[in-house]
Amino acid sequence: MTAPTPLLDFFKRGEVARDVRLLAAAGAIAPRAHEQLSILILLLDDSDREVRATAQETLDKIPVESLTTFLARSDVPIGVREFFADRGVFPAEMPSLSAEEPLLDVEASEAPPSDEEPAEDHSRESLIQQIANMSFTDRLKAAMKGSREMRGILIRDPNKMISAAVLSSPKLNEAEIESFSKMTNVSEEVLRIIGTNRAWTKNYSVIFGLTKNPKTPLGISLTLMARLNDRDVSTLATDRNVPEPLRAAARRKVALGNR
Repeated sequence: MTAPTPLLDFFKRGEVARDVRLLAAAGAIAPRAHEQLSILILLLDDSDREVRATAQETLDKIPVESLTTFLARSDVPIGVREFFADRGVFPAEMPSLSAEEPLLDVEASEAPPSDEEPAEDHSRESLIQQIANMSFTDRLKAAMKGSREMRGILIRDPNKMISAAVLSSPKLNEAEIESFSKMTNVSEEVLRIIGTNRAWTKNYSVIFGLTKNPKTPLGISLTLMARLNDRDVSTLATDRNVPEPLRAAARRKVALGNR
């Protein structure tokens, strides 16, 4: 499942505070490999000298073998390939590295190795309270490295960069995307990102969840409706929870199908 780049967009727009840029430059914020490399390359031109130098140091720490294997993937942007080609790093012949995991995670490399997430000893209420007491930076880290339950809470964070970080998490799975597509208490931006991601919208449950969700931007709902089966279009045609233009479009499609 190839992720979109919602977190990268914040860096491109210059909407990221210096302390967060510095963390990203150091590899302490580690989204999926695609996004991590793009952010690091972008930070090489940062206005802050320390951020630029740190991003360069982090890129230099990535094992060449990991880079060459990753660059061989067919979905790696041409700009990223060209960047490393200029530095003498070329794609390997046989790609095998997952694009889901970051190429370098400083904090993970310093922690004891573990194949499992830490056990959750807290109730949902106490976890919500714990997150409420976190700083912005800690919430950002939790969005990408925390548990599934944390992501389920943080996807609704009022700060759009936090919810974008959830969608950039290497731990995010398809079942979570299905769940997010049905949520009416997330921002329209979250639903837009999901609805415009080709990999995620290959999943029929995601398509149906987004189309039924009254919070989904209308343009996306109308586009996705064309991919629904006849039974679900009929359901949509009588669903008073969705916008009237979408319901009307579903009624027209049902009428055409009955001719």
